[in-house]
Amino acid sequence: MGRTIVITGAGSGFGALAARALADAGHTVYAAMRDTGGRNAHRVAEAESYAAEHEVDLRTVELDVLSQESADAAVATVLAGAGALDVVVHNAGHMVTGPAEAFTPAELAAVYDTNVLGTQRVNRAALPHLRAQEHGLVLWVGSSSTRGGTPPYLAPYFAAKAAMDALAVSYAGELARFGIETTIVVPGAFTSGTEHFATGGHPSERTVLPAYEERYAGLMEQVAERLAALEPAGTSASLVADAIVEVVDTPHGKRPFRVHVDPSNDGSEEVSGVADRIRAEFLARIGLADLLTPRPSPTSPAASPRPAVRPRIASRP
Repeated sequence: MGRTIVITGAGSGFGALAARALADAGHTVYAAMRDTGGRNAHRVAEAESYAAEHEVDLRTVELDVLSQESADAAVATVLAGAGALDVVVHNAGHMVTGPAEAFTPAELAAVYDTNVLGTQRVNRAALPHLRAQEHGLVLWVGSSSTRGGTPPYLAPYFAAKAAMDALAVSYAGELARFGIETTIVVPGAFTSGTEHFATGGHPSERTVLPAYEERYAGLMEQVAERLAALEPAGTSASLVADAIVEVVDTPHGKRPFRVHVDPSNDGSEEVSGVADRIRAEFLARIGLADLLTPRPSPTSPAASPRPAVRPRIASRP
């Protein structure tokens, strides 16, 4: 028996790759996405086809992270269908590009709604169950932009990802005494294998754009080209999926707090290492070092990991 996992935003990109890799590793995986009966119906069919072809337990579930009712219903569906929930993967996200000034406050709030408040809705649906069973893993898919190099024209996305990272750090300490573990997987700037840029939004208000076009003409194209040039040959978004599988398959209580997957090396790992060390030292200074490691009740039968029955695939095509 493997673990039961729900992963948000699993219709494409990191989410879809991770859902398939986790299923290959022997877990029961619910690939959560919105509008499963409409624009994502073909992705549901693709997941079903993959599950049948590879003989793995990959399922889909309707989940719109913008709706608490949808999050509640999705978790209820997982519990009813699998009888368990062990791992929540916060992967859903939305990117927008353009000069920061051009975005209205409402447009910035919408990015925050998806990338930050969406995780809160899913947590409020799932955590009562994880707390009751006194074990589990909450895995957050962050961004190296939180502490690494940050090119211009991505401010709303970067700000939201930084807020999500801060939320994840706080949750880690608040869940530890319930035996719930936290890992933040930090991808770098993968320029292929995801749909971030293809499906990303733009500011609707256009009056300030000409001024920026005059001084920053072609900036986004330059950034994309230079980021791609930094990536080592053969870099694949599947590296993120592999990292997620490795974290999930690590025994409970032994998982790393933060894992960087950044082939371009934008400096995030170095800065995060300092920040995470200071956090650990500070918690120790104020007598809260126990919050750095999940501590389930000694009587909790669910605290022991359940081994997977299928071998993990080391890399994805």
